[in-house]
Amino acid sequence: MQAAPASVRNWLIVVAAMIFFMIVIGALTRLTGSGLSMVEWRPVTGWLPPLSDAAWQAELQKYLSSPQGRLINRGFSVAEFREIFWLEYIHRLWGRLIGVAFALPLLWFWWRGRLTPYLKPRLLALLVLGGLQGALGWAMVASGLVDRPAVSHYRLAAHLLLAVALYAYTVWLILELGPQTARRDEPDAARLASVLIGVLFVVAAWGALMAGLRAGTAHGTFPTMSGYWIPPGLFELSPWWINPFENGTTIQFIHRWLAKLLVLGVLILAWRGRRPATLAAAAMAVLQLGLGIATILSGIDIGLATAHQAGAVLLLTTLIVVRHRTTPSRPPQVSAMVGG
Repeated sequence: MQAAPASVRNWLIVVAAMIFFMIVIGALTRLTGSGLSMVEWRPVTGWLPPLSDAAWQAELQKYLSSPQGRLINRGFSVAEFREIFWLEYIHRLWGRLIGVAFALPLLWFWWRGRLTPYLKPRLLALLVLGGLQGALGWAMVASGLVDRPAVSHYRLAAHLLLAVALYAYTVWLILELGPQTARRDEPDAARLASVLIGVLFVVAAWGALMAGLRAGTAHGTFPTMSGYWIPPGLFELSPWWINPFENGTTIQFIHRWLAKLLVLGVLILAWRGRRPATLAAAAMAVLQLGLGIATILSGIDIGLATAHQAGAVLLLTTLIVVRHRTTPSRPPQVSAMVGG
């Protein structure tokens, strides 16, 4: 891979941090029921909040005509509406800021010749996928503005997974542009780390399905589910194959056991590797398991649930580092860049 200026790597570090905080803000938005407070999508002109009492009243009336406003919060005052509006507004504004923080420096670095042939298509892909992520976010919100006061749990899962994927790939590029001295050729560890990253995405997907269906409160005990190791009702929906995607009990059962397998796999990786990166992954996996258990036992406390989602991203970060360090680096190529 060709060398790139440190400024490019530092820029991507800022972008990755912004995506991480976006995921945290998204968790808070979902958990507080704020995601349906803004019933219009104006990606270019919608960056200003209501600025007068009349504007707030108009925004409230739009909300009260939505399913959530009509069926759940029909008695909302302007003050109550503001409480849920501001979090969704910040969520959308932060998404716009990420777009600006990515697109403008990308144009600058491209124009100044600071980007290598390796980076250009990858950064363009991130730009396009970031735009699609915004559209997917609105598609998710729109699904809760039709006939029921909740978004599609499938679209919620897709929205979260794409955000995590954008973060993960940005982190990988940061590692590729950084020091390569810690890298080793350990194919077995690299394969296991790759498998664990895949499992983590699956665990996150079922966690999102569980959140979308509010299934976390269905069984608030651990290690059993309401006293059962295998709870009744796992296949009560027909046809049977929709239960892993539509049945809250089944979804929570899958999420729990896949999470335990993930933690076990990370501990095996750490035991076999016994290096700082694998030990950090193991510590994060145990912490993440503890956050998940605490979230269930608390009846889905907002703070714990948000920390649990953030913990999943931090665990993913450690696994990406392990995956990177167990793969040998390619010899750098000299590039004719301006001002490298």
